[in-house]
Amino acid sequence: MCFSKLLYKFHYIEGEKGRIGYMRENVLSLLDQNTKLYGERIALGKRNKYGWKELTYKGLGLLTKQFASYLITDLQMQKGERLAILSESMPEMGACLFAAVISGMVTVPLDNKLTIYELVSILSSCQPSVLAVSQANLEKGLELQKKISSIKHIIILDEPRYDSEYPSLYTLPSGRECKWRHRSLKDTALIIYTSGTTGAPKGVQTTFGNMTTQVLEMSKILPEVLPHENVNLLSILPMNHLFELTVGFSTFLNRGSSIFYPQSLKPKDVLGDMREKKIDFMIVVPAFLKLLKNTIEADIRMLPTEEKLLFERSYAAAEYITDYSIKRQLFRSILAKFGGNFYGFMTGGAPLDPTVGEFFERIGIKVFQCYGLSETSPIISVDRGNDRKLMSVGPVLDSYDAKIDEETGELMVKGPSVMKGYYNNPEKTAEVLEADGWLHTGDIGEFDSDGRLYITGRIKNMIVLSGGKKVFPEEVEAVLEGDSNFAEVCVFGAKRTSGAKDGTEEIMTVVVPTEEIMQKYPNDEELESFVTQEVKNLSVQLAPYKRPVNIVVRKEPLPRTATRKVKRNVVKEQTLAQHV
Repeated sequence: MCFSKLLYKFHYIEGEKGRIGYMRENVLSLLDQNTKLYGERIALGKRNKYGWKELTYKGLGLLTKQFASYLITDLQMQKGERLAILSESMPEMGACLFAAVISGMVTVPLDNKLTIYELVSILSSCQPSVLAVSQANLEKGLELQKKISSIKHIIILDEPRYDSEYPSLYTLPSGRECKWRHRSLKDTALIIYTSGTTGAPKGVQTTFGNMTTQVLEMSKILPEVLPHENVNLLSILPMNHLFELTVGFSTFLNRGSSIFYPQSLKPKDVLGDMREKKIDFMIVVPAFLKLLKNTIEADIRMLPTEEKLLFERSYAAAEYITDYSIKRQLFRSILAKFGGNFYGFMTGGAPLDPTVGEFFERIGIKVFQCYGLSETSPIISVDRGNDRKLMSVGPVLDSYDAKIDEETGELMVKGPSVMKGYYNNPEKTAEVLEADGWLHTGDIGEFDSDGRLYITGRIKNMIVLSGGKKVFPEEVEAVLEGDSNFAEVCVFGAKRTSGAKDGTEEIMTVVVPTEEIMQKYPNDEELESFVTQEVKNLSVQLAPYKRPVNIVVRKEPLPRTATRKVKRNVVKEQTLAQHV
């Protein structure tokens, strides 16, 4: 049911440099074949207040065809039109994604935690014809329809309320057939937006060729990661996250896995779902691993003294044990909290704290670290095998060429997973993607003698929060600069140096008030109070995770270059020296 199986049948052939090449055969009927192959096996499920809502592979196929037929026959959607999705993760999103493929539409998955202000900026860029929403996001969807004239149709993904006037996937005509529309490898499958408040939001165009390459590459790697094929996966990442779409969704459905979505992300609730569904594996961000580690350690602290001492001795001894079956036997009482079947995590989206990775490895749970970008669909490298290094993100995938710029130390990659470009934004595309196909990652990297990649820093201004969320300083500045009381604003990431989030970044903003405001509030405390309140008032236009945590008032002008650009790194150094 994944993009590769839906569109083409691929055969591995040896090409230049021993790379995998693709021989394609139009077999759109593979959707039917895949449905028959896995039949009544659970494909997707989500916990709700009544229990688990689940779709089998057969049910997912039927719902997909039903929606695709409606898009083509009733709504008369044309190839290349955009279908935006505003929803929490749920099984019906899978049917929506596949229906968009069949009908020839381009899917735009949205972060449902964004504000109306941010969503309007994104939707004004991509101009969708259809907006698919969950019942929980219907009101937000209707408000967006009033602001975005291109949205002609709103469709509810899950089962609607009895008095709903809007069509739902479950109320559409059934039993109809429609002609599936051919899609080439160069066609855009997804547009993933990486920012939303600046004048030109960046929509990464991910092609079917990008997606197919990733699925095939990850399918090659998974035997080194998983002990068997038919696994149960618990998915906690949002479906607008390309890591989830490519790996947690497409790759695992390609293997006939069952994917479940929890109702709550609280560690204790997640552990309960893992036990109930006998979960084998998870795709996560490092922040979740740290939270889970803290939860387990808190439980250990509540144990009787003798049991705590036994754990400490076992944990110390596990440093020298290489056999995971022995580790799992040592910590079987802890692993029972995961359901007994749980094998490991694949993590990416932000740097992994090595101490967190070491904790899980010692208790018998494997951690496979990934690295990538939305612009690379997204995986560039995966650390796998038995000789993993927790400081490394592993070797790059076989389909890539990779090099380190000798002058800047920047990692650059080239290959069939590199994006088509930013949607309707050739200027931004040219900044990162060279004419010969080399992509500037913006990250500083180095390789060891075994070909493992290490990411040692970032050239880009992008702030990576503890949960893997990425925030661009420019988009926060664009909002704060709208205040006429602020003369200058500079936003950057500042690392925490204590507490549970030690070592992770938070958003810090430096504000230079106007002369009038500084005269009006000569007292420093009153000035800081005023500026802080102004920043908070403006920040409601931003998703909560994008709002500044630390607000600093500066009375002197910000240092600038000869071309009047703010020297962000200098501002950051000066500010942290004075306030941290």
